[in-house]
Amino acid sequence: MRLRFTKMHGAGNDFVVIDATREPFALTREQMRLLGDRRFGVGCDQILVIEPSTDTGADFRYRIFNNTGDEVEHCGNGSRCFVRFVVDAGLTTKREIHVDTMNRRLLLTLQDDGRVTVDMGPPVFDHAALPFDVSGLEPRLENGFELWPVQGAELAVVSMGNPHAVQRVDDVETAAVLTQGPLIEHDPRFAKRVNAGFMQVLARDRIALRVYERDAGETLACGTGACAAVVAGIRAGWLDAVVEVQTRGGLLRIEWAGGQSPVLMTGPAVKVFDGEITL
Repeated sequence: MRLRFTKMHGAGNDFVVIDATREPFALTREQMRLLGDRRFGVGCDQILVIEPSTDTGADFRYRIFNNTGDEVEHCGNGSRCFVRFVVDAGLTTKREIHVDTMNRRLLLTLQDDGRVTVDMGPPVFDHAALPFDVSGLEPRLENGFELWPVQGAELAVVSMGNPHAVQRVDDVETAAVLTQGPLIEHDPRFAKRVNAGFMQVLARDRIALRVYERDAGETLACGTGACAAVVAGIRAGWLDAVVEVQTRGGLLRIEWAGGQSPVLMTGPAVKVFDGEITL
């Protein structure tokens, strides 16, 4: 089959975007793996699928697949590319767009400077929601916030619609991202696996971050990972309410007022090219 697609990135986190608003999305797991393969296909961290909404309160349905073909709950950088795509493709004239993901509704806003702000909703700390098995573990409290001993690290565990385990490190450049990251991802306490974040606090309003993502490995940026890291840093008393996150792919701005307030993420969304591929 011939498939039309658009290649995009948000701070270096790259995506293949598929418009399924006119024809149903019908790729098999094997076809998605080929599409996501950087040598034999197009190559990407995730595949983003735009579908018509099944609910009158949302403008679109937003589905995310890792390059392995596994469907996942959320992708913050992909959300920004989603907005840029539907506006540029003429699928909407709105600047504020409501989309439904697997487990939450997002508000996406296209700013005048071309950046996109995503209302990510409030963070979730319930262990069962991730899920995260704490049996037999004793956390250390930092500013009243639980840090859990797993795989030789102290992990802050939080969901932004997908599960994250964040640790503070002295230097992200020398952190054991590629060795400790997969151990944390596959630790049996995380039944659905987990995204492993490595955060260096540079100032109360600035951090450096690397994330080892489920299935994808380390990516140049992870939007939900940036949100989870800032939320963890605020809860632990290390960070203020507005933080710039330096990823290897670019800069993200994260805001959280605490409690049940939504986390706001602002950053770039860039179209790279349009193309077709035979799968």
